[in-house]
Amino acid sequence: MIGTFLSAIQFLTVFTRAPSKADEKKMSAAMIYFPVVGALVGLLLVGIYVALSAMDFPPFLIGIIVVVLLAMVTGGMHLDGLADTADALCSGKQRNEMLAIMRDPHIGAMGTISIVSVILLKVGLLSMLGTASQALVLVLMCAASRWAAVLAMFLFPYARENGKAKVFIRGINAKIFFISTFITFLCVFALGGIPGIAALLVVAGCAYMCGTFVSKKIDGITGDTLGAIVELSEIVFLFVIFLPKGTR
Repeated sequence: MIGTFLSAIQFLTVFTRAPSKADEKKMSAAMIYFPVVGALVGLLLVGIYVALSAMDFPPFLIGIIVVVLLAMVTGGMHLDGLADTADALCSGKQRNEMLAIMRDPHIGAMGTISIVSVILLKVGLLSMLGTASQALVLVLMCAASRWAAVLAMFLFPYARENGKAKVFIRGINAKIFFISTFITFLCVFALGGIPGIAALLVVAGCAYMCGTFVSKKIDGITGDTLGAIVELSEIVFLFVIFLPKGTR
């Protein structure tokens, strides 16, 4: 249990060493803890938010700091996946060429635009946070988005012969998925109530649509597209949570 939890931390954050080949057997079971690790990352961000609020930092600046810290804690992994996915899907190329673009370490115009757009949206949405209690949205956002990746891995095949995400997709089963789902729904309902569950369901729908769209293009998903799903899920969750507030 502890080993698989540490494997989840190793994969999703920069806090521990990178996973070794000896850890591969733990990696599939580690997906159970993806939403837990996301929630812990969110709690870290909540602590930063509360501290900065107590020092009377302006909301917009707090939003910038929180978004930057989120990228640093995750090593920019999901943003990198988003950029690679945007470059590939917007290239107009065939399947194999799109997969090659995702492997290319260079970033193109669409990748740059996607990163800038997501960061600006996050900063704008998070600047709408008011009290410290509302900052718990960060916990829900991070947990829900990591679960969205688990959902995509459960529903869609892997598009490559080899890759970092293959060990997860090859090893995921109904037990892993349903335990991860139960943990996520329990956390979201405890902290966000019915609005939180509604936002989570919207995230699930968007993750399914993204996975379906990508699968039609490249016959499956990749680690990069999973990163894109995480990033887009964060944006979708915040939009759904803040939409009623913004329309008052």
